[in-house]
Amino acid sequence: MTTKLRVPRRAQKSDSVAVARALQGLMAAVVRSQPRDMSLTSLSTLSTLEQAGPRRITDLAASEGVAQPSMTALVSTLERSGLVERRADSNDRRVVLVALSSDGLEYIQTRQRAVVEVFAQLIDQLPADRTDALVSAIPALTLLQRLDEERRNPSNDSSPSAGGTHPGS
Repeated sequence: MTTKLRVPRRAQKSDSVAVARALQGLMAAVVRSQPRDMSLTSLSTLSTLEQAGPRRITDLAASEGVAQPSMTALVSTLERSGLVERRADSNDRRVVLVALSSDGLEYIQTRQRAVVEVFAQLIDQLPADRTDALVSAIPALTLLQRLDEERRNPSNDSSPSAGGTHPGS
């Protein structure tokens, strides 16, 4: 008796596009639901620092898809606002890392909690079978998030200056 290996089904292109459109619509809803007191690039930078820990400006620029001089200006603005601080790298005193300040950490975590609350309220309005479908999708959504992180931060080095993961994330 021969055993056939089951090859996982790859999504049809139309399925991928339909899911991507639905996710894009949710992202737009999140953006609309939040105060516009900061640019999306600034918010993304704070989120990156919260998830990945202290980073070099050049690494932040690459991760956020902006030019290094633009990231330098953005970091200076965030620093003046008290949301980030510059620190010397303990492994190489010549290297300056950008890190969240305690105010920056509180700010980004407050924003994240607000987004979670918006989604939780919407999910609470769904029928149970649709909520179950979303729960079943959590592993796929988590993998998508990890794939995006790897795409934005291709370094596998775990040191903060190389874009490794922040302890506890």
